[in-house]
Amino acid sequence: MASLEPGRRQVLQRALGVTAATMLGGGGLAAGAPSAAAGALSAGALSAGAVSAGAGPEFPPVPGMLGDRRANELWYRFDDVTMFNQPQQLKDAYAALAEALGEKWQRAVVLEWLEVIKSGDYPRDFVSYVAAARRPLQVLSRVQLDVFDAFYPPGSPALVSAFRWFGEGVLYDPRRKGVHTMDGDPPMPYRTWHIFARAMMFLEIDRPRWRALIPLNAFASAVQLAAKPNPNRVNPPLPRETVRRLAASWLPRTPERLDIDFRSFPSSAAGEGA
Repeated sequence: MASLEPGRRQVLQRALGVTAATMLGGGGLAAGAPSAAAGALSAGALSAGAVSAGAGPEFPPVPGMLGDRRANELWYRFDDVTMFNQPQQLKDAYAALAEALGEKWQRAVVLEWLEVIKSGDYPRDFVSYVAAARRPLQVLSRVQLDVFDAFYPPGSPALVSAFRWFGEGVLYDPRRKGVHTMDGDPPMPYRTWHIFARAMMFLEIDRPRWRALIPLNAFASAVQLAAKPNPNRVNPPLPRETVRRLAASWLPRTPERLDIDFRSFPSSAAGEGA
């Protein structure tokens, strides 16, 4: 599998602590949101992302920013809270994960999942493996979800677009000197995020929330494989019909189906946007 070493724009990977770095919150997405999300991608939600970002009433203008202002702020804050300015509780959680699962716990969880999912004992063996890390994973989950909740109300279809634009690489943020998107070609950290989200679900950590977010992560991964964005500049958006097709394919998928897809990622998603 690809290296799990950090990169400047590996937001989702950092979010899970797969490096030292993404979501605490009240309401959140309803458990049924993913299956309805494809239909929520209206013509407005599918509009091109590479446009000048307006300041809006809540966010100050950022000269040179391109793409949706709120989505840019989400991923910027996501990065900031989970990597550059981590709260002490998150630092402590990372230390506890290292104590429970070993110094290279990030890679270990991914490799364990890839091994046990091939057996007939999944998810039982995987649950047994991550059970010792339940308390720090609770902290990780709550920190991550709080970032999302700060920018999008529970069940918001606009969050689907925020993931879509992240995958397309159309959110140029001069504060990061590049676009908010996933590092890697192929972008393997999407699979890592899925695996950690599944660990949280199996341990009954904010299960409805992760049930709702897992398809968005998968959708973004498929969008990025189709768009192949350059991380150093704003990229052209995908054709609207391509995004609709990817949304209709990926957003309704269950976590169990996505387990199968991410086991063979990226081959499972390659070519769907063609």
